[in-house]
Amino acid sequence: MHTTIYAAKKIITMNPNQPVVTHVAVRNGRILGAGTLEQLQGWGPGTIDDRFADKFLMPGLIEGHGHSMEGALWQFTYVGWFDRMDPDGKTWPGLKSIDEVVARLKEIEVGMDDPGAPLLGWGLDPIYMDNVRMTRADLDRVSVTRPVGIMHASGHILNVNTRGLELAGLLRQGNDHPGIPLAGDGLPTGELKSPEIMMPAGKHVGMDRAFLAADANGLRNYGRLCVRAGVTTSSDLGQQLNDDLVNLFTDVTNADDFPACLVAFRINFGMSPAELVDYTRSLRERSTERLDLGRIKVIADGSIQGFSARLQWPGYYNGSENGLWYVAPDQLAEIYERALAAGVQVHTHTNGDQATQLAIETLEAALRKHPDFDHRFTLQHCQLASAAQFRKMGRLGMCVNLFANHHYYWGDEHYALTVGPERAERMNACRTALDANVPMTIHSDAPVTPLGPLFTAWAAVNRLTASGRIQGEGERIEVAQALHAITLGAAITMKMDHLIGSIEVGKRADFAILEDDPTAVPASALKDVSVWGTVQGGRVFAAADI
Repeated sequence: MHTTIYAAKKIITMNPNQPVVTHVAVRNGRILGAGTLEQLQGWGPGTIDDRFADKFLMPGLIEGHGHSMEGALWQFTYVGWFDRMDPDGKTWPGLKSIDEVVARLKEIEVGMDDPGAPLLGWGLDPIYMDNVRMTRADLDRVSVTRPVGIMHASGHILNVNTRGLELAGLLRQGNDHPGIPLAGDGLPTGELKSPEIMMPAGKHVGMDRAFLAADANGLRNYGRLCVRAGVTTSSDLGQQLNDDLVNLFTDVTNADDFPACLVAFRINFGMSPAELVDYTRSLRERSTERLDLGRIKVIADGSIQGFSARLQWPGYYNGSENGLWYVAPDQLAEIYERALAAGVQVHTHTNGDQATQLAIETLEAALRKHPDFDHRFTLQHCQLASAAQFRKMGRLGMCVNLFANHHYYWGDEHYALTVGPERAERMNACRTALDANVPMTIHSDAPVTPLGPLFTAWAAVNRLTASGRIQGEGERIEVAQALHAITLGAAITMKMDHLIGSIEVGKRADFAILEDDPTAVPASALKDVSVWGTVQGGRVFAAADI
């Protein structure tokens, strides 16, 4: 029953009844109260902890769309365009050409002892390189004897070399699948799309359980990244959970030094709709303080920059063929209907507006059969949704998690190549979502972009592209709205707002400890606010020590 009262220069609570306080009391990992020191001393004896007296506290930041594989990927080779920091704090320079990618992989390959071991890179995005596609011949320059692969930044495309195609049984003529582009000789180019093609081939180039974060070290690394980003709760949006994997997640997250709560969703792959809903519902009873279970993620389409998302007319600006469906309409309908009947929440990945329309229409029909006044089914990414679609989502009680980071990382490419100026201006329409009364959060989709909710908030507020151009000024939101989105907004979309998202009595003692006041710095500097560390469940984690 020991009570600790933390003092801070300023505590931003996200509680409208008292938005700013100076002290917060914690007992048994929960918030006993927030207010003045005098008010909190009314709870009885306690220890005053002033280590944060010169810091700024706010609710622990929440990543509503992340993947713990961000922690595991650093066991492999980063080959992305942008500079990127690993869990140890080392920054890896971005690579600006296919030749530079090949050179980095060759450097790693030379140091490998086993001549047959796979070599895997990650983070590639040819759209920055004038959209010149990598081929198996490029990766054959790394090695013709070992399987070599590269996962694209989007996670929706995999490139493999000739040896990788041979091992996967794909180096042959007659492949007839939109996810296997063919060269002039009728053989695969080496670029593979869609899960049913990528995953069987991926196991030959190193996309094993560790790659998908299904190992203890990867999960621990992800926890370290969370502390550096001020994150105390993160979704793990799309694991093929089974009993063994849940046991692993439980063991790792139950450790006293694991610094975050993971909200692990069961992806729709590998199970029938009936099995998916029944198994996911059964997982609820296995939830712990740092592992929250019992939700489903469905993937409806691919990625816009990978030209595999499903777009409504007139399609892609550069004339590319429409993208891929990752789920059949009747399968999506069955998942929605069974989940509503069972009270299981579903989050659905929809990048293109055609995929968004399918999800909206399917949910509307399912709700007629199984009404639910607090389902909070959420569309993830939902990047091209129109104002009419947002209005419909609002009427249906849906939530949305928008990919605000896309403005910076791919905004210029969307404007010039993928969707064209008009649709690029409305992408990830935070303002429209709020105006339509759709509960909203924003995300990084780590490892697609780096984990960092304050950067994501900056992206939603400023909507700057990598070239420094404002894209979609009318969809900008205020700093206060962005901070709400990465705290209470994210909690609402995961049905966790009774537990986290604000600093008020009864909630988990989760705080982001900041060196600067995010409400006082210029909006342009929001991404530069320094994170000291976190308090998660009453436990203190300093980023410098993690």
